[in-house]
Amino acid sequence: MPAPPLPLPAALSPRTLLVYAAALWSGFFVMGVELLGGRLLAPFFGNSIFVWGGVIAVFMACLSVGYLLGGRLSLHQPTLSRLGLLLLGEALLALPVIALGDVVLEALADAVPDPRYGSLLGSLLLFGAPTVLSGMISPYAVRLLVSALDSSGLSAGRLYFVSTLGSAAGTILTSFYLVLYLEIHTILLCFMGVSALVGSSLVLADRLWRRAQA
Repeated sequence: MPAPPLPLPAALSPRTLLVYAAALWSGFFVMGVELLGGRLLAPFFGNSIFVWGGVIAVFMACLSVGYLLGGRLSLHQPTLSRLGLLLLGEALLALPVIALGDVVLEALADAVPDPRYGSLLGSLLLFGAPTVLSGMISPYAVRLLVSALDSSGLSAGRLYFVSTLGSAAGTILTSFYLVLYLEIHTILLCFMGVSALVGSSLVLADRLWRRAQA
């Protein structure tokens, strides 16, 4: 009689790989959208260091709020489904960037002509909400990976490695390639579609595993 198959190491289990995929894509999404944000603001406020300073400041501040909220949310029975919902949420909250971005930025350019404050406010209005949700993903994902206190540092290090690698990939692919071949709104729609796909996969996988364990 053949021996039963050996279980996969925890770091290679399908559930863990899905969590890493969520962190990888979240990092990619944030940096890709940040770069596109500067391009969207340029026709209205220019492409100076003031504009990029406003964009970077908003993204960093909103990510920090997201880290805090994600850590608090992870204390209440974290599940793979909720992680998936965060990804779905970041996709939905990015919709106004496509639907209303030009209208909002044009109105702001008239109301706040100073590129420093206009770009800061425009970045906050358009990108603040999806960036907060993106920031929630990494600390929430860390909680899903931690199974024992003595391995928590290793789990967090691996996840932030994957997330930051995704950020680097998002920066290179968006700035070196995607903007050369696609319109900004098309790229954003692709990003939102991938977020929705990854998020839906997490929700579906969680439900299937729960049924299998019932």
